[in-house]
Amino acid sequence: MFQFATMRMLAARLSPYLYRAKIGNVQSRNFSSPHYRKEGPSLEEEAERKIGWFFKLIFVGTATVVAYNMFPYMGENLMRQSVSLLRVKDPLFKRMGASRLSRFAINDEKRMQIVEMGGAEELLNMLGAAKDERTQKEALKALLALSPSDEAVGVLYRAGATSVIQSTPDSSEDADIMKYKLNLLNRFRELRYDVSS
Repeated sequence: MFQFATMRMLAARLSPYLYRAKIGNVQSRNFSSPHYRKEGPSLEEEAERKIGWFFKLIFVGTATVVAYNMFPYMGENLMRQSVSLLRVKDPLFKRMGASRLSRFAINDEKRMQIVEMGGAEELLNMLGAAKDERTQKEALKALLALSPSDEAVGVLYRAGATSVIQSTPDSSEDADIMKYKLNLLNRFRELRYDVSS
């Protein structure tokens, strides 16, 4: 930056000597004039822009590394909090907890952690007590996220999931509720569990 400023001052002082205007022939070109600046960004501005992007990339990289290293420690805590949200009376918090659990259930290990924390039973309680379709939908979606694990399906079956799922009323407005119910019941049938009501 210092070099650019020094060169600019030097050019401003030397320009009257180098570019003397001959009357009627050549016009002097002032490099610091507004007309010249419109032609493109100055070298100084270009350097500042590139250095700014460099610092942004360093910040994003650092934030990514920190998040990658911190998330495993936060994961189990967040799962516990999400299961705790299912115990609250407010349906909004129940939906938030169920939505989080459905995002956490990405592999069998995580699914079983949710089941061991009591998440499966709480989701069934939430579904059975749900009075609005949005709450039913989130509960069914979270249960469906747990269903790829055979062990989790066994726990759900022993907890009476089939009767709770079948007793959930169908929705005329939200087709996802019916889709989630059918997929869950089909998963129980795949594993040879009795789903007759």
